[in-house]
Parts: sequence; structure tokens; C-alpha cells
Amino acid sequence: MDLSQIKQLRDMTGAGVMDCQNALQEANGNLDEAVELLRKRGQKMADKKSSRTAKEGIISISEKDNKIAVVSLNCETDFVARNDGFIASGKEFSDKLLEMNSVEEFETWATDKIKNELIVKIGENLQLGKCDIIECDTQDYYIHSNRKIAAVVCLKNGSKELAKEIAMHITAMSPQYFVPGDVPAEILEKEKEIYREQLKVEGKPENMIENILNGKVEKFYKENCLIKQVFIKDDKISIEQLLKNAGEGVEIEKFTRYSL
Repeated sequence: MDLSQIKQLRDMTGAGVMDCQNALQEANGNLDEAVELLRKRGQKMADKKSSRTAKEGIISISEKDNKIAVVSLNCETDFVARNDGFIASGKEFSDKLLEMNSVEEFETWATDKIKNELIVKIGENLQLGKCDIIECDTQDYYIHSNRKIAAVVCLKNGSKELAKEIAMHITAMSPQYFVPGDVPAEILEKEKEIYREQLKVEGKPENMIENILNGKVEKFYKENCLIKQVFIKDDKISIEQLLKNAGEGVEIEKFTRYSL
């Protein structure tokens, strides 16, 4: 264990220096185990500060008919990511993927263009990131103004307007799963284990812990499962209710969230 590990754990959790040091010592320097120990002891987690270390770059999306192409293009600095020329290159890439309609062929073309043209032109190390082609009957997308977060939603029996609103919600709320049944059993059991330890630390009676635990699991679902999340534009309804309000048979077929 060294100071860099303590700093990394603090950035990830927001816990105090001594708490981080003690957790790392108890976990024999294992960062993941140290995070788990801090959670069990009720330490408040910071808002995923570790995610701020993501590479710079942009996400670009192009659409034609029932097809959407998504490309992420990475660079070294935010200065380049905000450059009009770099943004135009990103749009050129997503347009090209849409035209080629083949991720494999596009990746070959894009890698050559980056190596032989863009790196020299822009003056930074550039890398091709995620490339996707999505096709369905009713779909739409949303890109955040910083071009670093986006989402694509496919609907059954829904409208493009509804797909865009749900995509906006997904971009902001970052659901990890679609429905509660999608949460892997080992993930759910791990969360329950952590909740139990937290409740014991809080001094809750043993005969009350399981009842309280059920409420915490429901809260976990509401935070992490799209269908159970509160709709970002109306806190009186969930995404599940939003779909019901849209009409009979309206369903989310699939969704994808992209981030740098």
C-alpha cells in the first residue's frame, strides 16, 4: 500500500484518509475489497469520481431511415475534443459507418484514416472507440451537449418522440439493467450482504433487518433498473408507467448507453 492507493480510494469513495488507509490495510492492498469494506461500514460514496478519469473525445451519431450508426473517437485533451475540425471528423466517421453498414469494414477504413491522416493533422494520439449499427422499426437517440454521453432506444409500437425522451432519460440516469430480473444473482446477493452489514453498524435489531432489507433492495432496483426508475421529466411516474401511458403494447425492445 502506498499514498497513490490511498488517493485512488479517496477519489473513488470520498472517504477520509485514515478510513481509506485502514480499509486498504485490512484488505491487504486490494482496492475492490477496500471499497467493499468502506461501504459495509456505512461510508458515503462520492459520486463516482473515478469515472472522471475517462479518456477525452466525442460520440457521433448518424441516422437514415430505420438505421442509426454510433462512433466514439478518442483524443488526449478536451481542447481537441471541442475543436470544430475534430467534431467534423467524428461526424464523417458516423456517416461512413452508416454508409458502409459493416462495423468490420468501417474499423479497417477508420483505423487507416486515423493513422495516415488525422493524427498528423490534429497532432494528438487518436483512437477509434465504440462502433455500433442499430436497426429497428421505431428508434431515436440523444447526445448530451458535451458529446461524451449518448443513448439509443428501440421501441415496439411506440413513437420516435417517446424513444428520444427515454434516450434522454437513459443518458442522464445511467441504468445498469433493464428490469429487476436482469440483475445477476451474485450482484444482488453482494448488495444484500453490504446492506446487512450497514444495518448492523446502525444497530438495527436482527428481527427487523430482513424487512428493512427488502426496502433497500427495492430502492436498488429503482436506482439501477430502467423500467423502475423515476422518469427524469416527471418525478410522479416511472419509466414503466410512462410506457403504459403511451398506449397498449408499447415496449422497449432494447437500449444502449454510450459514454467516454
